[in-house]
Amino acid sequence: MKIKESEIIELMSSDKTREKGVRMMMDAYQSRLYWHIRRFVVDHDLSQDILQDTFIKAYQNFHQFKQESQLYTWLYRIATNESLQQLNKLKKMQKSDEEATGHLQNLVAENVAPDADEIQVLLQKAIQSLPEKQKLVFNMRYYEDLPYEDISKILDMSVGTLKTNYHYAKQKVEDYIKQNYTE
Repeated sequence: MKIKESEIIELMSSDKTREKGVRMMMDAYQSRLYWHIRRFVVDHDLSQDILQDTFIKAYQNFHQFKQESQLYTWLYRIATNESLQQLNKLKKMQKSDEEATGHLQNLVAENVAPDADEIQVLLQKAIQSLPEKQKLVFNMRYYEDLPYEDISKILDMSVGTLKTNYHYAKQKVEDYIKQNYTE
């Protein structure tokens, strides 16, 4: 059974049915949002915490959802902002951006499936080495196959800027893998 956004929005809009709407929203978007967050922050426990915070913020601020975009776009934006806040906290705890990137790359090594081959690990490390905006655009486009128009709404960036960021991110990922891959 496919849940319609309009049904969730209708349930969330009424005080009497809001809890049912939240459960439906979580059922519908939990997995997609989790993997969006997880690709960005890497750590499973932190991803779960951010996902929970995302749904709490969506519940608390649903009255601000103007229905000018799709519900999932709005949720992705909340999840993205929550992820960025957590990464900024991480950077403050680290002494430099290089240390934060190194920490994220170490998390990749710790969190990769045991049967993952070297190229998969390199891909994840390459993605973690990207600047935040390029990482976001790359993950949304490469893994989630979101259209540039949706990414534009989520990140509040022009489509042209997104295409440029994706191009540079893709090139950096390719270069990283070429430099670090050993056969």
